[in-house]
Amino acid sequence: LLCLTSFLLLLLRSYGRLRKHRNLPPGEMGWPFIGGTIDYLRPFSATTVGEFMEQNIKRYGKIFRAHLFGRPTIVSADPGLNKLILLNEGRLFECSYPRSIGGILGKWSMLVLVGEMHRDMRSISLNFLTNSRLKSHLIGEVDRHAALVLSSWEHGAVVSAQNEARKFTFNLMAQNIMSLGAGDPETEQLKKEYITFMKGVISAPINLPGTPYRRALKSRAAILKFIEAKMAERRRRATEKNPGEEEEEEEEEEEDLLNWVVKNTSLTKEQIEDLILSLLFAGHETSSVAIALSVFFLQGCPSAVDQLTAEQEEILKNKEEGKSLSWEDYRKMEFTQCV
Repeated sequence: LLCLTSFLLLLLRSYGRLRKHRNLPPGEMGWPFIGGTIDYLRPFSATTVGEFMEQNIKRYGKIFRAHLFGRPTIVSADPGLNKLILLNEGRLFECSYPRSIGGILGKWSMLVLVGEMHRDMRSISLNFLTNSRLKSHLIGEVDRHAALVLSSWEHGAVVSAQNEARKFTFNLMAQNIMSLGAGDPETEQLKKEYITFMKGVISAPINLPGTPYRRALKSRAAILKFIEAKMAERRRRATEKNPGEEEEEEEEEEEDLLNWVVKNTSLTKEQIEDLILSLLFAGHETSSVAIALSVFFLQGCPSAVDQLTAEQEEILKNKEEGKSLSWEDYRKMEFTQCV
């Protein structure tokens, strides 16, 4: 009886709120708290918008009202409105994520922060990725990690573009963020925790034992503990240096984001942990999806594949055997960059 009464109160409260905002787009709010979250999270092909979007667009149009991740939401599939929002982020519109995602990514995550603090965190990341570092370090790392993935393929084997793209981007990000070697036991353990973490980010925000969200929170704690241990190790090394050894060891130090942040910023331990985790998340997810979709769409465009192949073979022909890609090579990849 108590549960039924609570449910009815929630239903009446939601109905009362909707009556106060009759100028909102059409739509269906669904059940209290859950709303349309379960339907929204159902897996669908990356080349479609999914059944949830298709059904709602058909019923209500490209802009509709829904209840997702525990909050009333306006959903837009209208390119014009989406462009307006993106171009005016920080002016007319403020970026935000559902509270459940913020709880997993952390309150200091760049994806959750807004305003001046977001600009500060973004500035720190961009300062690390200076143009000189891109030229001297990152291009070679991309080449090396791509070669590692390709060398792991057996002759005649069938591979998943999505899985291989995830492997490549995770190893690349782990190397540049914390100098973790591809295939090392600690890297593989971190990857395992990260996979569990990711499943919770895109799950219903139900913090109960056994749910993906609860498991993601546990994996987040394990990842932060790992980052904290790496931070302590870097700081211990810095305090143990003798004055005469500083210049020699500085050349051998890890050229990674964690080391740079510890040495060049005044961020707290919690801020550094959330920054590292958010960059691992943002860099890995966006890049791996883009690579997998590129492979998918290229199969339908043989002329683009031929042009890509010709451009890469021309660069390879002019390189000494065994030399990795350079910034000059990258600048010659005019068509590749368009893809």
